Amino acid sequence: MIPPNFDYEAPTHVDDVVKLLSGTPGAKILAGGQSLIPLMRFRLAQPTLLIDINRVTDLSYIHEDNGWLRVGTLAREADLESSKVVFSRYPLLADTSHVIADPLVRNRSTLGGNLAHADPANDHPATMLAYGARIVAKGPRGDRTIDAGEFFTGFFSTSLAPDEIVTEIQIPSPTERSGGAYLKIERKVGDFATAAVAVQLVLDARGFISQIGIGLTNVGETPIKATEAEQALTGHEPEESLIQHAAKLAAQAAQPIADHRGSEAYKRSLVATLTSRAIYKALERAQGGR
Repeated sequence: MIPPNFDYEAPTHVDDVVKLLSGTPGAKILAGGQSLIPLMRFRLAQPTLLIDINRVTDLSYIHEDNGWLRVGTLAREADLESSKVVFSRYPLLADTSHVIADPLVRNRSTLGGNLAHADPANDHPATMLAYGARIVAKGPRGDRTIDAGEFFTGFFSTSLAPDEIVTEIQIPSPTERSGGAYLKIERKVGDFATAAVAVQLVLDARGFISQIGIGLTNVGETPIKATEAEQALTGHEPEESLIQHAAKLAAQAAQPIADHRGSEAYKRSLVATLTSRAIYKALERAQGGR
């Protein structure tokens, strides 16, 4: 199948992108195209206008600034994989980028597109929830910053207005004794997750967990923040019994459906196992291990 007719624009400035979005109902943004193009091919998406933003060259950065890792919306997964600052200081983000699809896809796909697409099976949304990240959007009314916990509103839907574009993702810079990990079970390399868990935590001087974020992938209509599991661990020494209790709470927070990847019970079991393993890996990294 081939897509129906559509108009095409390739602006070079983000303000022009906003004008095109504002003036054309049904317009869609093309970044990496790894999700949009297949949808168009099968006519599941039928944009009236395709706005190719790949010539907006000032949206491809990755750098730290004023307590945040700032990632432009056009930064590719391959850029995140090869970034020295991501590898050395943001292991959770590095873990996540490394398990997305395959190298051919990662050479084209973008962080901003991954989040804006809001597929609950995508890997980055849960990671952003665990980090407590922020998404910057630009529209005709100017810029606004959206907490990751408020960004994903439903199945393939976000709090973005139709005339807004994601321009930047902001991830809090790590403090001392912090660590994170992303663990994923997939049927084969490059597949969507059967289930996956993102964990980011901080230890205090006593070795207690002073802060933790836990995000779940592909076990609900949106990425899920396992709030009760986080609360069970915060302020406590990470003993095995407590970690296992938190893992069970994370599994209870999951809302999986049975499909060709497994039953509901199987997916909840995966969430519990992956949560405990991700917590242990994050603890190891927070204590200075790789």
